[in-house]
Amino acid sequence: MTTSISPASVQRDSSAMRPPWRDWLALGLLMFPVLLVAVDNTALTFALPAIARALEPTGLQLLWIVDAYPLVLAGLLVSMGSLGDRIGRRRLLVVGSLGFAGLSAATAFAPTPEWLIAGRAALGFFGAMLMPSTLSLIRNIFPEPNRRRMAIAIWAAGFSGGAALGPILGGWLVEHFWWGAVFLVAVPLMLPLLALGPAFIPESRDPAPGRADIPSVLLSMLVMVPAVYGIKSVATEGPGPAGLGSIAFGLAMGIVFVRRQHRLEHPLLDMSLFRNRVFSMAISANVLALFSFNGFILFLAQHLQLLEGMTPSAAGIAMLPALAATVTAGLVVVPLVRKVRPGYVVAAGLSFSAVGYSMVAFGNDGGGPPLLLAALLVLALGVGTAETISNDLILGSAPPAKSGAAAAISETGYEVGSLLGTAVLGSILTASYQQNLRLPAGLEAMLPGTSLHNARETLAGAVDAANLVPAPLAGALKDAAAAAFDSGVHVTAAIGLVLMATAAVLAAVVLRKVPKAA
Repeated sequence: MTTSISPASVQRDSSAMRPPWRDWLALGLLMFPVLLVAVDNTALTFALPAIARALEPTGLQLLWIVDAYPLVLAGLLVSMGSLGDRIGRRRLLVVGSLGFAGLSAATAFAPTPEWLIAGRAALGFFGAMLMPSTLSLIRNIFPEPNRRRMAIAIWAAGFSGGAALGPILGGWLVEHFWWGAVFLVAVPLMLPLLALGPAFIPESRDPAPGRADIPSVLLSMLVMVPAVYGIKSVATEGPGPAGLGSIAFGLAMGIVFVRRQHRLEHPLLDMSLFRNRVFSMAISANVLALFSFNGFILFLAQHLQLLEGMTPSAAGIAMLPALAATVTAGLVVVPLVRKVRPGYVVAAGLSFSAVGYSMVAFGNDGGGPPLLLAALLVLALGVGTAETISNDLILGSAPPAKSGAAAAISETGYEVGSLLGTAVLGSILTASYQQNLRLPAGLEAMLPGTSLHNARETLAGAVDAANLVPAPLAGALKDAAAAAFDSGVHVTAAIGLVLMATAAVLAAVVLRKVPKAA
């Protein structure tokens, strides 16, 4: 009798025969694109003033310099994750790395705003190849759950560390060189992967991928690009026809996309993944963890810079202990799930996030930066805990052949959670500020109409307006703006508290039967 051997089992066997040091070296190489994407996400912010001075973009062009990358990235994550399953995840990673490094070098010397916008959009195209590939390759390099869990913790730590490094590195590069240096960082970061990756990172793919469905690729973009654009529009301009209409269109295309996937023999995205309660709940936990983290940093960054007078670099350094706590928590929980069920660990992480928000919601305004930074530290411990284990549950609950699609969904959840945290809590914070602002008497007669309008709209506008009036009135304006802003912080913190507490309960209930690690 002949025994058939599946390609997937051969892949697992070859992985088991590899010496462990090769696996950890492969992981080390995969960390370079992770660090690159994380640094790139945050470093650009510190180059924007220099870009504005050098290239003189219009306000709309400056907005697209920021938005072009995440819009293209979000639109292609699912398609690229599925493509990696089909053509090979290492191959896609190498192509993405080559494209990202080359375009970064070209974008660093952009002579016009249009060139820079096009470069950022193209970087989003190649960036969409990087993150799903790294996470799905980890799933196949480390099939044994405990080693995979540690690898994912290191992967998440690299992402958090890169996000912390971005503001500091971006500020230093712009100060000592020029704005293009922020983009040139990609070149040396990609060289180790390109030189050693093909030799030390094993290839993996879906053994029976089926034919790619081009209409599904287009539909996935019509879902994500309008939805992400709408969320960002609501976050920056408030609810309006353009933002809400874009979100509605994206949701409508989402319905069409899902219905098409159910009809296809070889769908772009296997919707059966979502029938797994562990997979779906882990995705939800990941989204909410990032929602809470980015929403918190949104108002903390404004408080430190606008109310406390910190420079952006100083504010970034003040947040470093909390970001280090995210890394530490992600590594510490790996052995913990051998003694405690993973669902309870995720629930505990979300509970920490709820506690962090409660410190702000019920805290004294006089606590100032120490209270806010302590709350961020607690919240960061929760995010590091929840994100590491939820990512492991996402990959562990998906078949190895579908790890690219599962990783793409996880990355899409990361993008959506980050955007929702900014958009939802940012919109509520802005609305509360505008409703509660009480301008001091006599201010209207002393300020130009534009400055007065800006002061009523945002905290930054009020701080800028205070520089245009005499000292007693300036102090009164800053106090009024701070009181209005803090009232909004209490509201958003209370909402964050309720969401995180609810998510913690759901995680404990839905994931309670997931067994402890062996």
